[in-house]
Amino acid sequence: MGCFEKFMVVMLVAAAIGFSSVSADPDLLQDVCVADLTSGVKMNGYACKENFTADDFFFAGLSKPGLTNNTFGSLVTGANVQKIPGLNTLGVSFSRIDYAPGGLNPPHTHPRATEIAFMLEGELEVGFITTTNTLYTKTIKKGEIFVFPKALVHFQKNNGKVPAAVLVAFNSQLPGTQSIGATLFAASPEVPDYVLTQAFHIGTKQVDKIKSRFAPKK
Repeated sequence: MGCFEKFMVVMLVAAAIGFSSVSADPDLLQDVCVADLTSGVKMNGYACKENFTADDFFFAGLSKPGLTNNTFGSLVTGANVQKIPGLNTLGVSFSRIDYAPGGLNPPHTHPRATEIAFMLEGELEVGFITTTNTLYTKTIKKGEIFVFPKALVHFQKNNGKVPAAVLVAFNSQLPGTQSIGATLFAASPEVPDYVLTQAFHIGTKQVDKIKSRFAPKK
């Protein structure tokens, strides 16, 4: 990674920290509250560890490209509170997304966060859809940034012939992800067929066919 890319990563993190001040995440009431991921206490966030180390604030999982040999040709590697316990109550998290040529990060939402993406390598077609069903789309290249507003449906598509990668920051320790297709056609218990047939103006056979595409491979 060159000097410019390193600078932009730092700026991306700074931006995420900046807009975390308007995050829906609760504010911290002490210096740190490192998440105790093994605690049985149920609360908004995670209970605090009694003892913690520097490793609770460290994660090396974004240093290498993720494997994209899957159905969509993309892989999201998250660096949220579940991977970095020290993020608990800090209102910020990070991810790396890798795309094979032709790869897609399918339409989805993050119900708890705005997302800001920095194009690390390659080129992507990106877009989001507002609540008035208006699509805003743009092609972004290496070194460029695009913002996806909180909770709006959005996507990224690699139309190029080479791999692509982005680094993204969120103003939530755990932004959550709801993939539209999987949410509707792979929910458990299942969304009733009569709901899906009426909503999408399709027949039961088509619903079953789509559900079969989202079913876990055995």
